[in-house]
Amino acid sequence: MTLDQICGWTIQDWQHAYKTKEIKIEDLIKIIQQLNLEDTAWISIASDEQIQAQIQDIKNSHIDDSENIYTHFPLYGIPFAVKDNIDVEGFVSTAACRALKEIALEDATVVRALKKAGAIVVGKTNLDQFATGLVGTRSPYGAVSNTFKKDYVSGGSSSGSASVVARGIVPFALGTDTAGSGRVPAGFNNIVGLKPTKGRFSNFGLLPACKTIDCISIFALTVQDAAYVADFMEAYDMKDSYSRKNPNTAPARFSSNLTFAIPRVLEFFGDQYAEEAFSTSIETLKALGVSIVEIDFSPFEKLAKQLYQGAWVAERTTAVEHILENHKHDFDAVVLEIVEKGYDYTAVDAYKAEYLKQDLTCQIQEILATVDALCVPTSPTIYTIEQMKSNPIKLNAQFGTYTNFTNLADLSALALPSHFREDGLPFGITCIAPAWYDIALADFGIRWQNHLALQLGATSKSYDVIAKDLPLSKHHIRVAVVGAHLTGMPLNFQLTSRQAVRREVTKTASNYSLYALNGTVPPKPGLARDIEGGSSIVVELWDIPMARFGEFVAEVPTPLGIGNVELEDGRWVKGFICEPYGLENAENITQFGGWRAYIQHINSSHQA
Repeated sequence: MTLDQICGWTIQDWQHAYKTKEIKIEDLIKIIQQLNLEDTAWISIASDEQIQAQIQDIKNSHIDDSENIYTHFPLYGIPFAVKDNIDVEGFVSTAACRALKEIALEDATVVRALKKAGAIVVGKTNLDQFATGLVGTRSPYGAVSNTFKKDYVSGGSSSGSASVVARGIVPFALGTDTAGSGRVPAGFNNIVGLKPTKGRFSNFGLLPACKTIDCISIFALTVQDAAYVADFMEAYDMKDSYSRKNPNTAPARFSSNLTFAIPRVLEFFGDQYAEEAFSTSIETLKALGVSIVEIDFSPFEKLAKQLYQGAWVAERTTAVEHILENHKHDFDAVVLEIVEKGYDYTAVDAYKAEYLKQDLTCQIQEILATVDALCVPTSPTIYTIEQMKSNPIKLNAQFGTYTNFTNLADLSALALPSHFREDGLPFGITCIAPAWYDIALADFGIRWQNHLALQLGATSKSYDVIAKDLPLSKHHIRVAVVGAHLTGMPLNFQLTSRQAVRREVTKTASNYSLYALNGTVPPKPGLARDIEGGSSIVVELWDIPMARFGEFVAEVPTPLGIGNVELEDGRWVKGFICEPYGLENAENITQFGGWRAYIQHINSSHQA
């Protein structure tokens, strides 16, 4: 098996190859041997022994049955790369600084979680030193080139991780995102960049850039893969003091009548190709039924500038102060210029910056409450590696125009490949939403990728349209509604007011009967399992945030209740059922096949 043969494989492709015996896990050793350390995307590549040790950890589970091993290790044998400021046991975490030579004795929490699911670390990737930059050129290990045009920047700071994913070497890689490092490289290389809600993934084992706002991020060829990996990484971690528990209140998808905001005034720094590509992206959104509204972007813009032009720079200084004291000569010149500015600010400046951040965040949250998401260019422009040398700090700042504010304002974001520029370079958009809206963003991202169906990264592999939605998340409960809670019915608001979203219309198994209950206001049906005389009844499936489920159930009146309902495809979900006493003297309306058909029949009878 060669690198060319696995080029552009998604996680699903790898899983299929293992299950069909097209590849076996030991083949990873020979595949990784073909990687080249002269490729500046890599800082270190796993040795044969390191790959074998990870394989042995899986085999030590003593699960012999092939089907069981894929259940126990859902990421069985999936190769992935890790940005070199995130610890992997047995590897040095250099953060692109040659002074750092200590071998990590344990995995970062997220790496451990992925290994536990069966994934295999194949190497550590290059970055802008200490994750300070959005360019991919500030490293003693060399600049990482754009995967489409080598004279252009790859974007940073997670340059290496984006590069190896875009070239199809691995299906996903870990990056980090403080000011946009998990998004800008995605936009420049035609891949997906998932920037989670702060604290969704543990940062234990990460050398921080700005500890209060850092996020470990995911690069992938598809949104589906990024969201899939995120499920294994999400967990509250006591070892990370900034880790957070998911409040389970956000919706599983955006509203059916999508509204996205865009800045009223857009800045592209004279880049006509980027401006045209974004305009085309907006037209595509409209074609997908998304309403576009223009907003005042000044609070976002003002907050974005704080990250590098205010006291927040001192947090970067704090993160590397112990290295500055002893290894100043090992700093990249531009990075050194930036982090030393932190000493110019006082504690008073820091508090003023915090207050300003909070004021602007409140304004931003209020604006976003009126729409489903904000849509912006991932970057307003792009430059060659040589152009960046002329004014590295100023040009880098331009890349952060639409990214720098996101973590400061506690927002989630998803960078998506979009229409290519006229000059042949990739262009990306980023959808930004409130904290914990990660799943809703991914749901839309799949719809977006399905529509565009672009090539995967910089490979020649085409995108396979995904026919199904994301699986039910662990933060939502799927409920089958059969009567007054159906779309357009009187009690539907009890779902929509709790951020519940409709997933599908389907039917129960063929052993249910439906009854029109007596004396209920508004009129309600009762669903009862009927092994002998039942039929399939039309239901709607709604996903309700777990934290809101109890409120919803509390409003269900007797004789109705919430139990388990079998669907025609064999699934079991929570759903409305009726106590037997409530069916006494109730009219059996099973022959109508559903409540909506019965109501239409009643209305027609009254009109006649």
